[in-house]
Amino acid sequence: MTPDMWVTVTILVVAVFLFVTERLRVDVVALSVVVALMATGILDTAEALSGFANPAVLTIAALFVVGGSVLHTGLAGTIGRSVLRVSGSSEPRILVAVMVTAALLSAVMSDTGTVAVMLPAIVALGVSAGIPPSQLLMPLAFGALLGGASTLIGTPPNIIVSDLLAEHGREPFQFFSFTPVGLSLLAIGVVYMLVVGRRMLPRDRAKAEPSLAATPKELMELYRLPDNLFRLRVRRGSGAVDRTIGDLRLRSDHDVTVLEILRPVEPRPVLRFGPSALRRPAPATEQVMPTADTELLLDDVLIVEGAAEDVWHAAAALNLGVQPAEPADEEALIDEEAGIAEVVLPPRSELLGRTLPEVHFGRRYLVTVLGISRPGTDRALDLDTAELQFGDVLLVQGPWSNILGLKEHRRDFVVMGQPEAMLGPPARSKAPVALAILLGMVVLIATNAMSVAGASLLAALLMVLTGCLTMDRAYEAIDWRSVVLIAGMISMSVALEKVELVDLVAHGLTSSLGSVGPLAVMAGLFLLTSGFTQVLSNTATTVLIAPIGMAAAVELRVEPHAFLMAVAIAASMAFATPVASPVNTLVMGAGEYRFSDYLRVGLPLTLVTLAVTLLVVPLLFPF
Repeated sequence: MTPDMWVTVTILVVAVFLFVTERLRVDVVALSVVVALMATGILDTAEALSGFANPAVLTIAALFVVGGSVLHTGLAGTIGRSVLRVSGSSEPRILVAVMVTAALLSAVMSDTGTVAVMLPAIVALGVSAGIPPSQLLMPLAFGALLGGASTLIGTPPNIIVSDLLAEHGREPFQFFSFTPVGLSLLAIGVVYMLVVGRRMLPRDRAKAEPSLAATPKELMELYRLPDNLFRLRVRRGSGAVDRTIGDLRLRSDHDVTVLEILRPVEPRPVLRFGPSALRRPAPATEQVMPTADTELLLDDVLIVEGAAEDVWHAAAALNLGVQPAEPADEEALIDEEAGIAEVVLPPRSELLGRTLPEVHFGRRYLVTVLGISRPGTDRALDLDTAELQFGDVLLVQGPWSNILGLKEHRRDFVVMGQPEAMLGPPARSKAPVALAILLGMVVLIATNAMSVAGASLLAALLMVLTGCLTMDRAYEAIDWRSVVLIAGMISMSVALEKVELVDLVAHGLTSSLGSVGPLAVMAGLFLLTSGFTQVLSNTATTVLIAPIGMAAAVELRVEPHAFLMAVAIAASMAFATPVASPVNTLVMGAGEYRFSDYLRVGLPLTLVTLAVTLLVVPLLFPF
């Protein structure tokens, strides 16, 4: 190996280590790769930044906007409920309906968004039919993953391999090129879950009640928040005047949580006539979102949550006036500005083994934890002393923008539901418009009237122009981490090709398996991709391995379509671990799954999909 090869391999190994351990955010790692490749002279500036101009990056960003519009207009929920309505009460029929519905939605939008939208409805459906959530939620996640492999826009790996074909002067994949394979995989996946998979899913671990509710209002009822709301008034002579909330130690000493502060507002004079003043109307109070550093003033009214006895003790200790909560207090906790949501702690969260005070949760994330739910136990956990564990579900309250901000901390949280949909009233009247634009995009791509990038950008623009999504919301809908990750790893792919490491690995693959035949090479590519995608992002995995598939095809002098199709499909087959895909983590707590459940159910399914891929793909894309 040449010195440039060793430098490139070192950068790649360090990047993979950081991806697996999540010591740094994935987008930071990707940018570090770009800088390292430039600093070491492996790539010049134009080559290192070429990923940011790649059509696949812009296409994926545009598809995030389209998917966000489908969610915001309520179109995704409408489609999901319509399909599930025909499932009846039979467990096998419900399982089939769940997987098929998830696959349909994830074929045109993010699989994570699909699961987040459907999860509460599936839990409620299972409870009404007497089916434990554990029997339905893993099939939901697997259905979404299988659906992503059924269309060109279903998942980023499909777009990446199609663009790679075009870059090498080959015919790119069309919109429905993946559909025959995807439908075959979905069919065998459904049969597997019906016959084998559901018998291996845990049944006796599930709770009798759903672990999450469909809406913030239902979460309020589930956690009995209306029964525990009170008003505390900061009156003259109170020990709380001019002190911060952190100084009062309401939570640690009295188990009382401050949710909101109502602060009197003095109307401002507009015109003065001598000693008199003409005042304009003004709100009697303003809402203040509390933090540990918020200083309390005379006549502030605190909306607090806690047991009645604890609230009275706190009021007596600080000389605060106690008042019952008003109906408007509940409404103020859930509106367009603020609300409540549940977040799950994934396996690598840095919060594990630590308490909320130790991580300064409120000051750090600007939201308040109202409760901790732990799978497998019904006892109440103390918010100050409980050491957080993998799978814990935190009920958080605060501004929607801050709750949405928790999504940026992917290593630490998986946010349930779609808090971005609460930042403004859902544009449900625009659902037919969103559907028309979505179908129009599919037609343009399927008929080759426009390129995938052009049709996606046009659809995203139309979603904004027609009011399905505001421009600000469009920016919020884009997963910028994924965009930067793809761009950065494309640069790594360019480096691997430039220093001829791709050819080296491809030669090793073909020399070891090529004598058996191209089918064996395709199997090797599938297993290599599937193995990496259990611990790495499917996007990063595809960007790294797809060029190897292309080079192997060139060396064997066969058409590359089958190899690249196998790589794209394998990247979506993330069944064997709860960290292989966000959808697996998302259903873990609600289904009370363990790591071994994914391995036991998901590993055989991965091998089944390998067999189907080896059987179907060569028939559609001969070598």
